[in-house]
Amino acid sequence: MHSESSPLGEFDLIQRFFKAGADAMRSNDQKMIALGIGDDCALLKPAAGEEIAITSDMLVAGRHFFMNANPELLGRKALAVNLSDLAAMGAKPIGFTLSIALPKVDAAWLEAFSKGLFAIANQYSCPLIGGDTTAGPLTISITAFGSIPSGKAIRRSGAKVGDDIWASGIVGDARLALAALRHEMNLPESDLKQIEHRMHNPTPRVELGMKIREVASAALDISDGLLGDLQHILNQSQVSAEVFLDRLPKSETLQKQSEDIQNQFAASGGDDYEICFTAPIDKRDAIDQISTALNLPLTRIGSVTKTAGVLEKLSLLNKNGVLLDETKSAALLKSFDHFVK
Repeated sequence: MHSESSPLGEFDLIQRFFKAGADAMRSNDQKMIALGIGDDCALLKPAAGEEIAITSDMLVAGRHFFMNANPELLGRKALAVNLSDLAAMGAKPIGFTLSIALPKVDAAWLEAFSKGLFAIANQYSCPLIGGDTTAGPLTISITAFGSIPSGKAIRRSGAKVGDDIWASGIVGDARLALAALRHEMNLPESDLKQIEHRMHNPTPRVELGMKIREVASAALDISDGLLGDLQHILNQSQVSAEVFLDRLPKSETLQKQSEDIQNQFAASGGDDYEICFTAPIDKRDAIDQISTALNLPLTRIGSVTKTAGVLEKLSLLNKNGVLLDETKSAALLKSFDHFVK
């Protein structure tokens, strides 16, 4: 056993902080995993009639999270953002790999990080099955795998003219918390405490994703801003849409801000990890039942309007139903760009 002052090598690090937790999750309901940590590859055994969804996300210190971020919450979020991608496809999580670059081996940091990581992994029955470690700037890369019945994956390309556009939960709070923590705006401490978890500890909508397989025509997770992400559905489905800004689901905390800030943060703030999806009008009752069953607000924010022969803009309407001018619309339609500071 290593003392806290003894250096940990790569394999000792894996054994101490990750393998034990991963082995503890090798339960009977994960028969799909034939081989986990300890070999050159993990082995999956998909059952007949199933498809495997795979997603990867990378989090870089100073770009995606503060250098002094709480490591336990960071461990949770690192996996949650991948589970959110699986949820958008309607997939049930089955396992993930972790690759992490560390500027130094800090046992206390790793203890907290792995605690948060395995807490959410256990919550969603998604065991760690492999990965890699190296020295370098703090970077966390996760690849997650999910199972979907054949033909039931919810793609971005299925939206149809006349469909409703829905958003789960609330949007904009993560951006509001970031603005407060960056001192871009003054926010009472009590208000910050109400919303800070939306930035540090998002909830992947895994149950929602599986329940809307039969009703949604298209879906994605909201990671880079609601309206910017929605445009990916419109582009891949070759349709246009209109969205009513006053219908965007906002918290009471965000509604204390000016109308301009409310719209900006809710429309394009990012880091929400909710689900935006389209569905035929005749599915409204079924969607309301899903909302009640999950105790999760599902809000109709607009509709798919027409087939687009070329890339056409998303029309935004204010609270009076009046079309926003191009300048105001353009500001709300921007997505987060990892290469723009």
